[in-house]
Amino acid sequence: MKLTTITQITLDGVTQGNGGASDEDRGNGFERGGWARGKGDAETVAFINRTYERADAFLFGRRTYELFAGSWGTMTAQDIPGWEPVLRALNARPKYVASTTLTEPAWSGTTLLSGDLANAIADLKAKPGGELQVHGSSTLIRWLLEHELVDELTLIVIPVIVGQGARLFPENGPDLALDLAESRTDSKGVTIQVYRPAGRPRYATA
Repeated sequence: MKLTTITQITLDGVTQGNGGASDEDRGNGFERGGWARGKGDAETVAFINRTYERADAFLFGRRTYELFAGSWGTMTAQDIPGWEPVLRALNARPKYVASTTLTEPAWSGTTLLSGDLANAIADLKAKPGGELQVHGSSTLIRWLLEHELVDELTLIVIPVIVGQGARLFPENGPDLALDLAESRTDSKGVTIQVYRPAGRPRYATA
């Protein structure tokens, strides 16, 4: 399976609290949750629905898993008109969680990954199938990039600067060159950029 990451992100790189103001979203004094709500047009909604529909399995970090389990794992189609494909995919497809603290996941179809995480994810990628998707899970995404396990990154860039909150990429971290595979902009200014890792960047010589 190809491992792909899908991330809603602000222009200043923030991923925290995109959908609302849960206790998790308010962590570390963050007060600007919900910055992605209602920002994309119908084409972007359709793109997100299609993305979830093509997933063969999902991989989450613990915090995102618990947020999704408490929302998507408990809702019905009547609760979220227009997002039924996301709901169906998340509840029907296998879900894997990278966590050393979660012990008894309640969401049906969940498997815990612990121990040697790199080998566990490599084994998942070796299984037949099309796509192993990572949604949210910024800490996990950084770890996956550092261990060269990501095949494709999709950034859904919301045209806003929130000025605080956890960011996808650390101030100091590994460097990575990217090839742009796809790019689109919707009528509300939301851009969708699909990248594939391409080794290390080239820098100017002394």
